[in-house]
Amino acid sequence: MDGLSAERRVYSDQKTSVHALGWLNFFLADIQTGVGPFVAAYLAASHWNPRDVGMALTCGGLVTVALSPFAGGMVDASTHKRRLIALATLVLSMGAGLIALGVRRPIVAAALLLIGGAAAFLGPAVAAITLGIVGKRSFDRQFGRNQSFNAAGNVATALLLAGVSWLLGLRSIFCVAAGLAVPVWLTLRKIKPATINDAEARGDGEHTASGGGFGDVFKLCADRTLLIFFCCAFLFHFANAAMLPQLGEMLAKGNQRVAAPFMSACIIVTQCVIAVSAASVGRLAGIIGRKPLLLVGFGVLPVRGVMYALTHLTGALIAIQLFDGVANAIFGVVSILLVADRMRGKGHFNLAQGALATCVGLGAALSNTYGGMLAHRFGFGASFVGLAAVALIAFVLLWVGVPETLIATKAD
Repeated sequence: MDGLSAERRVYSDQKTSVHALGWLNFFLADIQTGVGPFVAAYLAASHWNPRDVGMALTCGGLVTVALSPFAGGMVDASTHKRRLIALATLVLSMGAGLIALGVRRPIVAAALLLIGGAAAFLGPAVAAITLGIVGKRSFDRQFGRNQSFNAAGNVATALLLAGVSWLLGLRSIFCVAAGLAVPVWLTLRKIKPATINDAEARGDGEHTASGGGFGDVFKLCADRTLLIFFCCAFLFHFANAAMLPQLGEMLAKGNQRVAAPFMSACIIVTQCVIAVSAASVGRLAGIIGRKPLLLVGFGVLPVRGVMYALTHLTGALIAIQLFDGVANAIFGVVSILLVADRMRGKGHFNLAQGALATCVGLGAALSNTYGGMLAHRFGFGASFVGLAAVALIAFVLLWVGVPETLIATKAD
């Protein structure tokens, strides 16, 4: 009977942890949405020009870039992944609180430094906990489910913040965002430490993770498929990251009061698509493979950029966010699955995630500077076309240079 009771307890803890994973992604999305796209609209409404907004966001993004490989290696080595998430969430809330104090450049710089540093740890830690709990066989399905909860959290927060900003102003958004760390901490307590297999969480490697030394980085560099995909990811986010903030800037210049509700509407459209489709993307990626889905996700991005340049109608701009939802649902799920494919049995899943996050962060950071300079000199229409051209290059490189990793893994 004791053995049966212990088995039931383990099953119950496992079920509780898996359930909590979904809500962890939901509440993490809450706080990240609060300190994400709304920053650009807030600064633009406070009379920052597009170039300065782009450079500020770039500086915050470069902090994420610099810390991402270290963060991935640290997650590989850590046996306290829940604590990493709790600490990173605390830092995020501190950054949101600083922005609420005002838009003086030293304050904004310090806030973006904190936000960028925390962001480097959250993605790898959540994915590692997921892999450690459900294992590689269920990772595709569970990671897609995580993304659905994340998108639902974004929708809920966008609605909340739209109402708050309408009643109390844009600055109030960041006060609310700081408080959203509390449900994250409460949810982390529901994830049972005993259900997280640390060896499984770093990719089922037979050795102890070293924490991301140079030798481990060189091993990643030996994987040609992974390197080419990292270049594709860089270009994808170089094209993608500036589009939504620039929409917010464009509207904030004309009417500050409707800037936040407009941004909320755009976020809601995107995240509704992700919430509905992410779980299916995870399942489908295990059936038809990674590359066909990635080609669809990369292919809609240049179309989106061109369409932004062709219209300034508010309703049309919001509708175009459907393409953003498709692209981000696919990239958010399938990119991590591709990394897991390449790292299976090698023990560096989170280090590779950190390297991917570096490419994503660098692309996103430079995107804001590139898009901001184009918008400042030539206008928002030219900026969207320039971003679409980069997206087309990313699509071609993916098509030509990245093979199907699911087939290769099965063959191994």
